[in-house]
Amino acid sequence: MTGAREEVLGRIRTALGERRPDVVVPRDYRTTDERSAEQLREVLVDRLEDYKASVLHCGPDEVGATVAAALDTGLGPGWDPASVVVAPGVPAAWRPDGATEDDGRPAVELAAFAATLTGVAVAIAETGTLVLDGGPVSGRRAVSLLPDCLVCVVEAGQVVGGVPEALRRLDPNAPLTMVSGPSATSDIELERVEGVHGPRTLVVVLVA
Repeated sequence: MTGAREEVLGRIRTALGERRPDVVVPRDYRTTDERSAEQLREVLVDRLEDYKASVLHCGPDEVGATVAAALDTGLGPGWDPASVVVAPGVPAAWRPDGATEDDGRPAVELAAFAATLTGVAVAIAETGTLVLDGGPVSGRRAVSLLPDCLVCVVEAGQVVGGVPEALRRLDPNAPLTMVSGPSATSDIELERVEGVHGPRTLVVVLVA
């Protein structure tokens, strides 16, 4: 058995040839962004709107009212608060009265809700990407993917310039969901179809 094993390994070594030395990965890319916080928010809004998301602005004391306006945008006036599911860590001041807190019910039941309200872990201005990390404020992944409308609250200090800066803020072991606009895809004839892989409507509440 030992002879056969050595013969097999020897053939593998011969086939692979001489091992190359370890490759040094260059790390000279930009890791921080020197633009001001206001400029980064402007870039984020530009990217999100280019991806066909809606962005509403407000101050820290206006989040609840602006979330209600965001749901008007996403669902139309007269929406039912009971049709909105909320990530469990979302502050009470942000929530519509009568909204349903996610209680860990089977994921398939979440599709019955019209909209979801979550926060984010970080927002990347350069790519127009909202990152949800599965924590209490972001909610589990199914909450942000199954209802047809997603409302995300982004606080001013969560906006960063680029991906490297965002990754430093995130737990690499967390179940990260990256959202860049509403879900959309195209068929072979380039016909855009929205809502195939997630919410067809994304409304962002940006807190200045």
